[in-house]
Amino acid sequence: MQKKLLALFGVVMALAMVLSACQPAAVTPETIVETVIETVIETVEVEVPVEVEVPVVVEPEVPVSTRVGGWFDTIIVVEEPSTDAAITRLEVEEIDAFFYTVGNPEAAAKIEAAPNIDYWRSSGSYNELSFNTTGPVWEDGAIGNLNPFGVPKIREAMNYLIDRDYVVQEIMGGLATARWTTFNSASNDAATFAAEIRALELKYPYDKELAAELIGAEMEALGATLDGGVWTYEGEPVTLSVLIRIEDERLAIGDYVSNQLEDIGFTVIRDYKSAADASPIWYGGDPNAGAYSIYTGGWITTAIPRDLGDNFAFFYTDMGLPSPMWQNYVNDPEFYDLAERLDNADYNSLEERRELIARALELSLEDGARLWLCDRNAIAPKLTNISGAADLYGNITGAMLWANTIRRAGEEGGSFTMAMPSILTEPWNPIAGSNWIYDMTLIRGTSDMATVPDPYTGLALPVRVDRAEVVVEEGLPVFQTLDWVDLSFEAEILVPEDAWADWDAEAQQFITVGEKAAAAAEAAAAEAEEGEEVEPAGPVTAKRKITVYYQEDLFDVVTWHDGSPISMGDFLMGMILTFDRGKEDSAIYDAAAAPSLRSFLSAFKGVKVVSTDPLIIETYTDTFYQDAEIGVSTWWPYYAQGIGAWHNLYLGIMADAAGEAVFSQAKESELGVDRLSYIAGPTVDIMKSKLDLWAEEGGLPYEPTFSQFVTEDEAALRIQNLTEWHRRYGHFWIGMGPYYLQRAFPVEGTVILNQNPNYPDLATRWDRFGAAPIPVVELDGSARVTIGTEEVYEVTVTFDGAPYALADITTVNFLVVDATNQVAYVGEAVGVADGLFEIVMTPEITGALAAGSNTLEVVVVSKLVAVPVSTGLTFVTVE
Repeated sequence: MQKKLLALFGVVMALAMVLSACQPAAVTPETIVETVIETVIETVEVEVPVEVEVPVVVEPEVPVSTRVGGWFDTIIVVEEPSTDAAITRLEVEEIDAFFYTVGNPEAAAKIEAAPNIDYWRSSGSYNELSFNTTGPVWEDGAIGNLNPFGVPKIREAMNYLIDRDYVVQEIMGGLATARWTTFNSASNDAATFAAEIRALELKYPYDKELAAELIGAEMEALGATLDGGVWTYEGEPVTLSVLIRIEDERLAIGDYVSNQLEDIGFTVIRDYKSAADASPIWYGGDPNAGAYSIYTGGWITTAIPRDLGDNFAFFYTDMGLPSPMWQNYVNDPEFYDLAERLDNADYNSLEERRELIARALELSLEDGARLWLCDRNAIAPKLTNISGAADLYGNITGAMLWANTIRRAGEEGGSFTMAMPSILTEPWNPIAGSNWIYDMTLIRGTSDMATVPDPYTGLALPVRVDRAEVVVEEGLPVFQTLDWVDLSFEAEILVPEDAWADWDAEAQQFITVGEKAAAAAEAAAAEAEEGEEVEPAGPVTAKRKITVYYQEDLFDVVTWHDGSPISMGDFLMGMILTFDRGKEDSAIYDAAAAPSLRSFLSAFKGVKVVSTDPLIIETYTDTFYQDAEIGVSTWWPYYAQGIGAWHNLYLGIMADAAGEAVFSQAKESELGVDRLSYIAGPTVDIMKSKLDLWAEEGGLPYEPTFSQFVTEDEAALRIQNLTEWHRRYGHFWIGMGPYYLQRAFPVEGTVILNQNPNYPDLATRWDRFGAAPIPVVELDGSARVTIGTEEVYEVTVTFDGAPYALADITTVNFLVVDATNQVAYVGEAVGVADGLFEIVMTPEITGALAAGSNTLEVVVVSKLVAVPVSTGLTFVTVE
């Protein structure tokens, strides 16, 4: 009977796990297991005769942790520029993790060999070449007066000069995938547009002679001459400066690119720099000064992207970042229009979106502001007893939940030491501060969010939101996956006349939908010619309406690190700053904010605060996303570069308005004053003087609007809390996340984060993220196909050795590249059984192929993880 009981216990455990997956999120698996086991044990006892003693081993209950916030008391962040040194420090357990994605094959081998080290794996980091697109003739360039990369055709021709396969195999040691476009290789969009991307790869192969010919023709058109194998202009060598990062494989990439350019006649300066030394040149400096020609760029997509259509606007246009490099981009009008439309999801069907993206992919390579090199198959090393919810794209450094979940097995409290190649790379301010991954990782650790991206799917998960309603115009391609969002469709979505549609920066008041429509009608009438009939303005409509219902106790349980409860003022400040900095009448106007505001207003229709207790906000827009969960407009006070409370932001606003310090890099370059840093340096003293002035004079920011929602008593409390915070910690960076910033030491290269004891969530909240179910894909079939006959190939899809359920697979697509290197066919495999798909190459398909070597490529897209997996094989076609 003992064996039966143990066997039954195993069945119950399995049943418990199945049941737990069917329960609402509020019911924990532990509760379900206890309930089921009690029932089964009682049933078993009835079957046992009274005189028989059955020994039952009762396992001691594992105590449920009541800890809130982070698992550690303290996180110590140190700078370690060398990957090799970081691995050595891990081996001797001097540090607990290296928060950086490693793509070097020698370093990866060293990590694999160490018994006390393992890693998080990701596919969201990538390398590219950023060109200085100004010129092509500079008046007084630091390296010369001719910039070849000011010519789009020369940038485009660089695709023939760079051998991406060499970069992948020789520099990256095979731990990368060659990349031609702005789409991450392991993305749903890359899978959807596999045929178009493959065609571009075939259009731009490595061809050094062709590159030299095309570039040479454009150089001659500029008035340059090739003398003795060296390009000259006005009697001087045409000199290029390649700004080369030294911390990782970009050192070798920079040298390789320099060699290639020298081979075709350019004189090259190799400018080796660390992140901190390079940033003021390529990101902060005026590109017209001619201090660099190419920067060896590296990026990380911090969350799994569900829609990469906005990448064109971000990477190629002035809508991207408030940096001089971006603000100097000049684009072909057709490409700019496509980028803006895709940024705002300005299309009505998936077919229309496909047409827009297909054309934008072509034009992006012709624009060539960036030359994409490769996607890195990277790892971030750590000790084996350390775990955390790493994002499949952003790894641990990009994961929004890293600070909530990072822990040491079996322990609570204590300290955790993490190293990064660079820290405090640029100033921290929420509006337009540092965009470096090293800074943003720590900023995310101090932040809280209304929603966070699922680290495996990229879908938004609610954190401070109870639920959301999304209403979409009928016919638009929008789909729902998670139950916290309610999706519905309507023929027409009317925008209320009292919703806020714009901002009057001079009056410091919102402009309602009704007021904006009336003003537009009045302007149209004024511009009409005499006798011309002007149609009356109709109701304002939107393609999408989002209603967000925040948790009812939001204002009671969520507090800023300085002790101030979150309030309506924090949301209001975010709404105002969405508009104010891009308005010329604003006291803090920033020309770099104007392009993104213009693009935003082209789709935004209005926002309405329905209720402040509980907080309910409606948003109306023409922008939509295929996933209903994505783009739920929460107006949470998380800005472009971090979290911000209305009262600490007010200090920066006062400093910016006075011209003593500014938020953005572009405005810093324009005015020659420091960019605001909320954590250290002279601008902290400037903000302290503004705090003292505010305490003395009182008042509110944007008083005509703020006074309707924020009382003087709340302002007084916030002044008091912020003053005490500065006295204790010497800075003004406050968040509401699981850790707070105790102190930053820029000179020493150290940051200390402490656990937030007032964080409202248990540390166990996100424990459910374990091993991601990434499919393993194999393709099998004949290597020899007779033209005009049918051939069947099998695709097996598994995870952890078990077949992948058909219900969990979105698509299995395939394409055939023929012997002439053209995409000959694109199709979809047929599901046969769990874990098994068939590709049927019909006589019509094989009959269209010429004799020779062909490639069959397969891409599998799972519903459980939004990272497509691909494989392929070659086959020979014969008569």
